[in-house]
Amino acid sequence: MKILLTGAKGQLGQALQRTLTAHAVTAYDHAQLDITKLTNVRDAIYAMYPDVVINAAAYNNVDGAESDPLSSYRGNALGPRNLAVATATAGIPLLHVSSDYVFDGASTRPYHEFDRPHPLSAYAASKLAGEDAVRELNPKHYLVRTAWLYSAVGKNFAKTICALAQQQSEVRVVKDQIGSPTYVPHLATAIATLISTQAFGTYHFANQGAASWYDLTCALYRQRGITTPVQAVTTPEFPRSAKRPAYSALMTIQDPTILLPTWEEGVVAFAKAISEGKGTV
Repeated sequence: MKILLTGAKGQLGQALQRTLTAHAVTAYDHAQLDITKLTNVRDAIYAMYPDVVINAAAYNNVDGAESDPLSSYRGNALGPRNLAVATATAGIPLLHVSSDYVFDGASTRPYHEFDRPHPLSAYAASKLAGEDAVRELNPKHYLVRTAWLYSAVGKNFAKTICALAQQQSEVRVVKDQIGSPTYVPHLATAIATLISTQAFGTYHFANQGAASWYDLTCALYRQRGITTPVQAVTTPEFPRSAKRPAYSALMTIQDPTILLPTWEEGVVAFAKAISEGKGTV
């Protein structure tokens, strides 16, 4: 299978390149392919006519989007729209990655694919706009929502919080935001399986179970033998520009045969990758 991949330098883009070695993958970073420019997108797609396009590119500055929403909409809505237009014209499937943050957190159970989104922030609204564009413009789409991504490479919460333990005598972490921490290589494996199904639609791919940022930190520290004390705090004690959903755990009912491992197994895999020198903290 010929695959065109955007977001090559991100943690998901890197994981997909390591996972999709059985396929012919052409991977572009932002400097090589600016997906906010339709002409560039068309040129890249028509030059190779891939069997599928995977969009792992995104604007991920959740708080920055509050003061610069246009940048968020360019990366998270205009870019996917351009990819949807170009792939639809060529009859090529598009897999686009979205976020648990499209939900408002009012649920008392994990969100499934048929729950109605209600974004709380500029970032979340831009991610939902990207979803809408992909759905409307290319019927051959896989829309994958995921959550709280981390891996041994790239910039993410897990690496940051482990590094803080070496710099501070105590670490303060929010306990009243609940989600589905997801180890990126697990997500990449699920995506690799999905693109061979031709079962187009919306999917929730996240490590199973739910945890708070505090729970995730404690689990990470246990696995890595870190003894720095962790203090649980509330969201009001740790104010941020963008409002986060208090609860955004994900579950899938679209295809229960593609299940990621539990979030605890993701933490174990992350710690193992760090100890084997496959990343840095």
